[in-house]
Amino acid sequence: MFEKNKIYNRRNDLHKKYGGQMQSGISTPSKHSFIMLFTSTTGEQYGYKDGWNTDGNFVYTGEGQEGDMSFIRGNLAIREHATHDKDIHLFKYVSIGYVKYIGRMAYHSHRITEGQDVNGNTRKIIIFTLKPIVN
Repeated sequence: MFEKNKIYNRRNDLHKKYGGQMQSGISTPSKHSFIMLFTSTTGEQYGYKDGWNTDGNFVYTGEGQEGDMSFIRGNLAIREHATHDKDIHLFKYVSIGYVKYIGRMAYHSHRITEGQDVNGNTRKIIIFTLKPIVN
């Protein structure tokens, strides 16, 4: 479906073809059996810090910029993806509008930590640990 390390135009190559939310880091196209996750270093200004850990898993911050994060919408979709038979595909921004396909992932675990929202208020943040799926 997606080619590892290939660069895609998010709007034209992904959303026009598959649908899903264009502004969110978690996109759940309703007519397809997969979830697209988008990560970027620019998210750090909003309290998001994604990346590979020493175990070779990917740490991904849940969605929501204001108030406590909870298991609704995209966050719930990640946690429940196996139950609903949906694959998770991870993309990383390489420039404005363009993402590189990293690979297929699976929910492994999550933890709740404290951080700040966009208004500087303390809140609960969901941090997912995702395992790469090797084909």
